[in-house]
Amino acid sequence: MNVCVVGTGYVGLVSGVCLAARGHQVVCVDLRPDVVETLNGGPPHIHERALPELLDEVRTAGRFRATLSLADGLEKAAVVLLAVGTPSSEGKIDLTYIRGAAGEIGAHLPKLGRFVSVVVKSTVVPGTTDTIVRGILEETSGYKLGEFGLGMNPEFLREGEAVGDFMNPDRIVLGHEDERTRELLEELYAPWNCEKLAVNTRTAEMIKYANNCLLATQISAVNELANLAAALGGVDIMDVMRGVHADRRWSPIQENGSRVRPEILTYLVPGCGFGGSCFPKDVQALRSQGNVTGTPMRLLDAVLDVNDDQPSQVATLLRRHFGNLSGKRVLVLGLAFKPETDDVRESASEKIMTDLRAQGAEVLAHDPIATANAKSAWPGLDVNYVQDWEAALGDCDAVIVATKWPEYRKLAAAPLNGTVIVDARRFFHASEFSSNAYLAIGFTPVK
Repeated sequence: MNVCVVGTGYVGLVSGVCLAARGHQVVCVDLRPDVVETLNGGPPHIHERALPELLDEVRTAGRFRATLSLADGLEKAAVVLLAVGTPSSEGKIDLTYIRGAAGEIGAHLPKLGRFVSVVVKSTVVPGTTDTIVRGILEETSGYKLGEFGLGMNPEFLREGEAVGDFMNPDRIVLGHEDERTRELLEELYAPWNCEKLAVNTRTAEMIKYANNCLLATQISAVNELANLAAALGGVDIMDVMRGVHADRRWSPIQENGSRVRPEILTYLVPGCGFGGSCFPKDVQALRSQGNVTGTPMRLLDAVLDVNDDQPSQVATLLRRHFGNLSGKRVLVLGLAFKPETDDVRESASEKIMTDLRAQGAEVLAHDPIATANAKSAWPGLDVNYVQDWEAALGDCDAVIVATKWPEYRKLAAAPLNGTVIVDARRFFHASEFSSNAYLAIGFTPVK
């Protein structure tokens, strides 16, 4: 099938490359000449594991290319995937790019002289596709739904694991407003053997938000329990959660007595808060939509409140230990919101470092790949970014592990000379630092 993908961010580019890898002919459209140039002959402009190799493979096979021209991208397309950004603005979803792209696509539809399905891939609140996008397409094309197709195909891609998630999905949601679009989506995803749910577009949109809101709720719930455990002292929330994880409803016991340890348990571990481009934005957007419809989302209010406060727990741990942070030299390990990505959007590290600076600490910071993005995103943050974090250890009063990059495991074997360890992601165990003070989210040692 010929597919046009409008937008080459994490969702658009990964979707386009993976669809091409499964045999489709894909053209990605972007307005940035430098991005189009590199996609047609260089490495991708975003960091995502396995993406450079797969991009090179599909380009070589002649199944993928990028263009600046929407007309070029639409020329042969049966399906157009709309994968532009939907940023958050004051807690609400900003549909500027969706509106603009839909208008341009609609203006081109009469020139094509054939049926084309426009499928929203971007994350949009329920009711966006069948009202706003449909309305713009009809107004700009002069066509009515049925003369063009309309669908919504949400993504469930984790940054750092996006290629694997797309190529080996647990489910595919085929949101559609007409039967022809449902048929085209079934054809598009025929190479994938997994559960496929055919629903209307509002349901498809809601599935995406419900999924992320429930995951975010688990994270905030565990973090709130962790904060209480730390305040009580003598309780390690990780021991508590091991007991919780042993509930057969979380970890089913098989006939041979072994347990299934589902990945959902990784969301039942304490930390310094969730970040990135999805959870904060999506929870805020659904809360906002609830308020607009007269349905206050009280639980989501609490989820966001807990998450907003969670990074401050790091400075709280250090104050309990030192009493005063003024003049203390602190090294923060990890700037990306999670490992295997250079994305610093809504990263807890920014809030941690801002808090430390406000309390007079001198802050050093390191990340294997996200430093450049951090400098660009946080220009006003007075931080010394270091290239060799191991060399910086000797001069620090404390080191904070804020992102679970594998290379930071070397910290357990490093000469620390009394440096205080703050494990904001529960990456280690206290026993690994028997000669040093070990502080962690959800754990305060009894003195």
